[in-house]
Amino acid sequence: MGLSVFMDGLPAGLEIDEAFINLQLARRQRGYGRGGRMAIETDTIKILNGIRFGQTTGAPITLWIENRDFKNWETIMATSGEKTEEAHNKAFYRPRPGHADLAGYYKYGHQDLRDVLERASARETAARVAAGAFAQLLLGAFGINLYSHVLVLGGVAVTPEELPTTDEALQEKAESNEFRCAGSEKTLELMKQKVDEALKEGTTLGGRIEVVATGVPPGLGSYTQWDQKLDGELAKAIMSIPAVKSVSIGAGEAGDRLTGSEFHDAILMQDQHLYRPTNRAGGLEGGVTNGMPVVLHAVMKPISTMRKALTSVNLQTGEEEMAHFERSDVTAVPACGVVCEAMIAITLAQAFLQKYGGDSMAELKAHVEATKTLLSQQRGYK
Repeated sequence: MGLSVFMDGLPAGLEIDEAFINLQLARRQRGYGRGGRMAIETDTIKILNGIRFGQTTGAPITLWIENRDFKNWETIMATSGEKTEEAHNKAFYRPRPGHADLAGYYKYGHQDLRDVLERASARETAARVAAGAFAQLLLGAFGINLYSHVLVLGGVAVTPEELPTTDEALQEKAESNEFRCAGSEKTLELMKQKVDEALKEGTTLGGRIEVVATGVPPGLGSYTQWDQKLDGELAKAIMSIPAVKSVSIGAGEAGDRLTGSEFHDAILMQDQHLYRPTNRAGGLEGGVTNGMPVVLHAVMKPISTMRKALTSVNLQTGEEEMAHFERSDVTAVPACGVVCEAMIAITLAQAFLQKYGGDSMAELKAHVEATKTLLSQQRGYK
C-alpha cells in the first residue's frame, strides 16, 4: 500500500527533476523531535504516467509513494476478508483529545477508531509535498521561489534581530539545522532543550512557521468574487494541513493593535517604478497579488497523541480512561513548514495558470511575456 498522487493541468514541456521532488519528500521527514516512523519510511516517488523523457506531456500525471511500514500492518488493515484477531487487538475505542478520532465517530459511526486514525494521519502530507514539488518546478521556471522557516517552537521565539537580512541567507540558515530555524545558536539550543523536556514529560510541542514566496507577479487572484480571492484560497490551503489551527498573511496579527497609518504600506515612485518600502500586506491586497513577496504565518498546535495522555472515554464501555497512544512525534513543526511550502506552491501555480493560460510551456511563456510587454507600457510596472 502507499499514497497515490493525481495531477492534471500542468502544461506540456515542463522539465521534471525527480531528485528535487525526492529532496522535498526528504525535507518533510526531517526535524528534531520526529518519531519512529521516520526511520522506517524513506519516501521517493514512482512516476506512473504523464512524463516522457523527463518532461510533462500535458496528460494527467500519476505518482506512487510506497508505505514501507505497511508490511507490518497488512493483516490489520486488510481490504477484504474477515477481521482478524490481530486487527481486533489493534482496534481502539478511546479517542485522543484534539485528534479526529471522536469527530470520525460522530461523522461515520466508526466504532474501531483505527478507521479514523489511519486516514486522518499526517502521513497523507507526503502526497501534498510531492504534488507541491511539481508546482514549485513550474513556478521556478518563471522566477517564483518559496522557502519557510520556524519562528516559534514550544514558546521559544526568534527575534527579528537574529534573522539574516536577505531571503537567500535566511533560507540557507534555516536549511542548515534540524529545527529549520534561522535564529541564533542560543535560540536553537533553547528549542532543543524544550523538545528534550517535552519528550521526558510525555507531551508535545507546537510552533509558528513563516512561508515566503518571492518573485510572485502582480495580478494573481481576483477581487471581484469572494471565492476567487487568492488570500482566501491560500488560507484554506494552509488550514487544511493537519494540526494547523491558525493562519495569517503579512502582519495580519498586528492589525488589532496598530493604526491604519502604522499598518498599511505606502506607495512610492523610484526611477519611474512603483515600489513599497514595507510589506505588511504580505503581498496581497483585495485578494490579488501586488508584486511584493507573498508572506504567510501558520501556527501548528501541539500534536494530539501524547505518551502522558489526557483523560478520555472508552466508547464501548462509557467509562473514563486515558486516551489511546499511538507512536508519535514530540513535534513536527519543522516538517510542517515544508508542507506549507507545498500547499502555497500548489495554490499559486493554480492562480498563475488561471491568469496566463497555455497548454504548453512555450505557449505559457509567450503569454507571460506578452503580459509583461503590455504592462510595461503602463506607468509603474517594473
